[in-house]
Amino acid sequence: MKTSHKTVSPVILVLIVVFSPAITYLHAQDWPQWRGVDRKGVLATTGLLEKFDKLTTQWKRPISGGYCGPTVADGRVYVMDRVAKPTQMERIHCFDEKSGQPLWSHSYDCTYTGVGYVAGPRASVTIEDGRAYAIGTMGNAHCFDARTGDVLWKKDFNADYKITDSKRMPIWGIASSPLVYDNLVIYHIGAKNACVIALDKLSGKVVWESLKDRGQYSAPVLVQQNGNDVIVVWTGDSVAGLNPKSGEPHWRYEFTPINMPIGIATPIVSDQMIFCTSFYDGALMLKMKPDSMDVEEVWSARGDNERVTQALHSIISTPIWIEDHIYGVDSYGELRCLEARTGRRVWESLEAVPKARWSTIHFVRSGPTGNRVWMFTERGDLVLGELTPEGYTEISRAHIIEPTKPQLNRRGGVCWSHPAWANGSIVVRSDRFIKRISLKIQE
Repeated sequence: MKTSHKTVSPVILVLIVVFSPAITYLHAQDWPQWRGVDRKGVLATTGLLEKFDKLTTQWKRPISGGYCGPTVADGRVYVMDRVAKPTQMERIHCFDEKSGQPLWSHSYDCTYTGVGYVAGPRASVTIEDGRAYAIGTMGNAHCFDARTGDVLWKKDFNADYKITDSKRMPIWGIASSPLVYDNLVIYHIGAKNACVIALDKLSGKVVWESLKDRGQYSAPVLVQQNGNDVIVVWTGDSVAGLNPKSGEPHWRYEFTPINMPIGIATPIVSDQMIFCTSFYDGALMLKMKPDSMDVEEVWSARGDNERVTQALHSIISTPIWIEDHIYGVDSYGELRCLEARTGRRVWESLEAVPKARWSTIHFVRSGPTGNRVWMFTERGDLVLGELTPEGYTEISRAHIIEPTKPQLNRRGGVCWSHPAWANGSIVVRSDRFIKRISLKIQE
């Protein structure tokens, strides 16, 4: 039985439209999808604090468990969670961005079968043109009216494609956030003969299916190659560049894991180069060819095991690329700087987050240029710092939320959910609360 509950409050519609080739968003400083506008992890807001001695919590609301990072668009905050009793349900919540007032909530029965780490949904809700696109751990996809919470269409990918029955369900469930392109919404689900699938964003009708690869957790990104839009998706077997209109591969570079599909970090792209990194399999750098729709390997590096690593063996956090260097967190929390061109390790530091297996930092660049970086650690710390080839410099740090154990019942719990950085504030969640904290110099 499906259940839903909605409470709707009126809001003022703001008619500021910012255009990008893939997607139209409201508000240039919103955070409408995974890793923000264009999935690049860039914070556009200026006039923010540089010292965190007087942070102001604007609101705090109870929620349940989940890895889903919040998103923010058109004055609203969206997040997913899970409750296990009296029945297993996944929920999508919408809050007023300024007050935290609950605006609507939708719940549906969802029994987790054959997946580990059952704290809750993984994928961030994508907001585009007044619609909210959500997908849960078992493949329940919904399109909502983002303002009212009315369900416009829904899909059960697990039922439609027998993902669990065919042993294609990733061991940690479906985690990749939906990507909207033109009239399509694109999902990385791992189904047999349909690892990646595109639906008509208005009707939910299947438009194309692509790749026989196994699925994993990495979110697809839109890039440009030789004047063509290309969807880069890192699957459980390859890194592929798809024609977003048809799903046909322009190219596919095999990247078979030595243990199991475990890639979580989003591919990062700079100057026609594509960088991927995973816990067991190390790092891969590809270059999109300038004279054909193809790629070539620039370098790859993998250590002997998860402790003896080369280049970068990241697990959850997506690295950040600044000029000629890449900065990321290795398998046990080592913050590293790599020379992008060669993969050579320039330096390593354990100052940002304590050493532990899978230790995580989420990075957001402070504007498109410069070395100033905002970081949120798995221990619930907000950090402002600088990352340069000379080293890591910490500017300020504050503990802003308590870690919780449902995501990981070790080291006192973790916060593995990526925050939303929107309109001068950070929205962060645990398995107990979601809260909004002002980062503005003046309120």
